[in-house]
Amino acid sequence: MAALGAELAEVLTPGMVVFLNGDLGAGKTTLARAVLHALGYQGKVKSPTYTLVEIYVVSNLYLYHFDFYRFNDPQEWDEAGFREYFNDASVCLVEWPEKAGDLLPPADLEIALRVMDSGRQAEISARTGKGRECLSRIASGGGIA
Repeated sequence: MAALGAELAEVLTPGMVVFLNGDLGAGKTTLARAVLHALGYQGKVKSPTYTLVEIYVVSNLYLYHFDFYRFNDPQEWDEAGFREYFNDASVCLVEWPEKAGDLLPPADLEIALRVMDSGRQAEISARTGKGRECLSRIASGGGIA
């Protein structure tokens, strides 16, 4: 997760939305933590399971880490007032995006995490031009693809 987080930190740009998918314990929060540490954040990175969002400003980047696991209805996302966080100046990492239904803006990248016998497996899909550019930059750097 640390290596993947470092790769992502190098290619994330303001305005991006990244969906983090996977079962409980798959490594979604661990990946978000790795991204933040790779960006230079020195503090503790908490899971937003109970707060719904944790806000970080690092490397002149506004990064919002969401966890919608506790949502029972997609309308809760709209009622929480989170729409304003999804803008051209921020990066939004979203755990359990399916709990917000189709109310979320589309993801630039979707990362599906799975627990394997030997660790974790990550499958990254680009959903927009910006997402495809990120994957291309990762692949051209010799990192993960």
